[in-house]
Amino acid sequence: MIVRRPAPSTGPSRSGRRGATSPAGTPEPPLAPVTALGPTGTAADPTPYWPGREVTVGDTTLHVRETPGPAGETAVYVHGLGGSSNNWTELAGALSGRCRGLAVDLPGFGRTPPPASGDYRPAAHAATLTAYLDDLARGGTGPVHLLGNSLGGAVSLLAAAARPDLVRTLTLVSPAMPDLRPLPSRLGGRRAALALLPWLGAGARAEQAACTPRERLARTMALCHADPRRVGERAFAMAAQEAEERAGLAWAPEALHHSFLGLVGTWLTPSPRSLWAAAARITAPTLVVWGEVDRLVGVYRAARTAAALPAGRLLRLPDVGHVAQIERPQTVARAVLGLLDAAADGSWPAAGEPVRPSATDEVARRQRRPRLPLGVARTGACGTVPV
Repeated sequence: MIVRRPAPSTGPSRSGRRGATSPAGTPEPPLAPVTALGPTGTAADPTPYWPGREVTVGDTTLHVRETPGPAGETAVYVHGLGGSSNNWTELAGALSGRCRGLAVDLPGFGRTPPPASGDYRPAAHAATLTAYLDDLARGGTGPVHLLGNSLGGAVSLLAAAARPDLVRTLTLVSPAMPDLRPLPSRLGGRRAALALLPWLGAGARAEQAACTPRERLARTMALCHADPRRVGERAFAMAAQEAEERAGLAWAPEALHHSFLGLVGTWLTPSPRSLWAAAARITAPTLVVWGEVDRLVGVYRAARTAAALPAGRLLRLPDVGHVAQIERPQTVARAVLGLLDAAADGSWPAAGEPVRPSATDEVARRQRRPRLPLGVARTGACGTVPV
């Protein structure tokens, strides 16, 4: 599911100015210029999916798609519930001038087989992801820029909290933070919600199984995108081919069903093992991106999520749904590059580190200072004016 739309020259709902503060009280994330972006496709000519390979991680074989880029920095992408590594195609391309990209298929999704343990809880997915990041570190990759969407956001959050040494920056796109509103529309209607129940939903699940992969894909896109009509025909055809491939995998329904139940179970977990408690332990500079038209995890969770992260900042995007990295890849990429630049120069420090003004901040500060008459000094720290 790939959507392209020209990115505006500035943040849609936020100024992107360094030092600006959001209504929630956290600094606004800076946006890199459009000229910093790598190539992205168009609605008529979408970027082909990046090539993948199998990577052995412990007793798991992960399918990982790689986007070529400079060897100095690596971005690792984690998809959401029902998604795959292909959900990051355009964003990985937009960041390819700065980072090599590695997009994983979580166990039971995409082309990765199900876990031998049968455990689909976010904590189990996070353990697999952490083991993969650990292998990368031992291979010389160093701390990565970790990006997760929806379920992948929760999984990335848990991994970053457990192993801060493996994560340089963290980007969460509509992360699946606890949201227990009983709204069947969030799941595609009452029948779709019923299908998720272990015993009572057998009939509804049979109805879903009778739908073609293209029909199920169209329903998913209507739920995840603010406006699925923006999806180009070729992009939909690519996604439909992937959906048909997944429909041929015997384990796919079980992976989706049990991953959802595992996620809801995590939402019900109290502190100190809750997602909120994990967020409070994250030290990495963290960008939170949320679409204003998110029908799955409400945008009302956005400010609390950013505030729960010790080094968190929030970017809210109007007219965007649950998959901002697909709907607005250029805008999200500019925010991610702004995060990387600010983390590198210290103007967006990790938790517990002092804020260092960037060169841009210093120039702007000097330009804002009014010129004083000759012979008059500025007020010192003790409040006196020497003459």
